[in-house]
This record gives sequence, structure tokens and C-alpha cells, in this order.
Amino acid sequence: MGSDLTVSTDPGEVGFDAGRLERLDRRLARWVDDGQLPGFLVTVARHGKLVHVGRAGHRNVEAGLPVEDDTRWRIFSMTKPITSVAAMMLYEEGAFELTDPITRWLPEFAETRVYVGGSAQKPVTVPQIEPIRVWHLLTHTSGLTYGFHHAHPVDAIYRALGHEWGSPRGADSADVCRQWASAPLVFQPGSEWNYGVSTDVLGRLVEVISGQTLDDFFASRIFAPLGMRDTSFGLRPEDDPESLARLYLATPGKPGGPSSGMTFSEAMDRGAHRKPDFLSGGGGLVFHRR
Repeated sequence: MGSDLTVSTDPGEVGFDAGRLERLDRRLARWVDDGQLPGFLVTVARHGKLVHVGRAGHRNVEAGLPVEDDTRWRIFSMTKPITSVAAMMLYEEGAFELTDPITRWLPEFAETRVYVGGSAQKPVTVPQIEPIRVWHLLTHTSGLTYGFHHAHPVDAIYRALGHEWGSPRGADSADVCRQWASAPLVFQPGSEWNYGVSTDVLGRLVEVISGQTLDDFFASRIFAPLGMRDTSFGLRPEDDPESLARLYLATPGKPGGPSSGMTFSEAMDRGAHRKPDFLSGGGGLVFHRR
């Protein structure tokens, strides 16, 4: 469909109610009007036919730049389905079994211990009873976590290693996996569910098995066939930085002004202005709908 978001199909032809689709715009526009959301672009398609487009607000509130058809967006954890597709492509090609231990390719996880008590400074750990298997990464049952959770002593260990809302400067996917492998798991693999860096480790697995960096695999095996020419890890040198929607943080109760309820985060915003050292399969892509 290109970057032209002109609706040429009646929603009813593909089973949608136009009035109900407009509710999406009204709800999101209210958040924009209330200063809780800088802007949005919503598209709905079925059977390859675009049936609804909604947009409002700004990609840059301070400069008054509106959301446009070619605005680029950080998609954060919606990177995860793409990484999982990459892994399943390799699975369908017979590269691994879902039950394979990941130590076959990532030996650093062979000695990873499991937290059972104590504090972040003095954790009590035991050996793994069950190894981390590929399917544990796909289902977030690996025992890996996120530093930004602030819910478990192991989360604090991740933060101490430099993993909260980002990763240590200069560390690539191999480096961060070694760092995570040095921290305990929050539970025995396969025994519980916890949202964490499982898909990032899965991305590293894709790299090792395929022999390609994750961005090269995505570009050649997924983005090119789908026509996703402008989706990448961070902006490329030829991309216009002004096309990227700025990153705002929710700040409930912030008084007055056009950005009431949100604050521009320069530190987090600039991370997507270039290709990062760590290609995060769990949250690193910048998306353009063309």
C-alpha cells in the first residue's frame, strides 16, 4: 500500500463496523486533548485492504510537528513477534528443536544459577534442575527478567549490571547475554512465567544459528519480502531525524501547557537516532508503516 494511507475500501466489505472503528479515534484523541498522549497514527486493515486510518496530535509537541503518514515510531516490545518469527523460520528449516537446550549455541548459560533467597547483594542460589530450552525463550518461562521491574532481587542485580531501560554502552548482543548469564534466574526454567529478556536472548540465538547479525537477518529474510523498507534498528544515516516521533514519559499531575501529563525524555529519545550497539530482539526496532 506504500506510504499513502488513503482508505479505498468500505469497512463493511471486510466485516468491520465503521462507527465502531471511529471509537478508536475518539478515545485516543481524548488522551491527546487531555495532554496524556502526544499523538497517534492508527491503521486497520483486513485481507490486505486498508479500511480505517486515524491520526491526531504531534510527533514533536515542542516544535508543533504533526503526526503524518511517514512518521516513524519506536515499536519497543512489538519487536518481539518479529524476533519470534525469525526463530520459527529457522525452526521450520530444521536448524533446531524447540526442546534443545540453548547452551548448544550459548554456552554461557550452562553455569547460570537459580535464585532461592537472600538479597541482591548476597543472593542464595542453586543449580538449574532444567536447562533453559528454546521454547522457554519463546514463552517467557526461562527465568530471565527485566531490570526495570523493581519486583525481585534479581531485577536489582540486572540494574547493577547496567540493564534497566537500556544496556551498557558498547555492549553488543553477545556481551549482554554473557552479562545476563552471570546473574541468577528468578526461577527454575519452565516452572513459572516472567516477562523479561527472553526474546533478546532468542535474538542472539538467531544470530548464532544463522550466522547473520539480527538486523541483516530481519532485512533479508523478513523486511525485504514484506516491503518493510524503512523498519530498522534505530535511524539510518539517510533517515530524517525529524520523521521520528519524540519520546515522552508519562508524568501524572504535571500542571498546564501543551504537554501536560507527559515530559520529553531527551536521554531515552536519542537512543533511537542511530543504530545501537545492542540489537535488541525484545524491543529495539523503529517502524515506518510503508
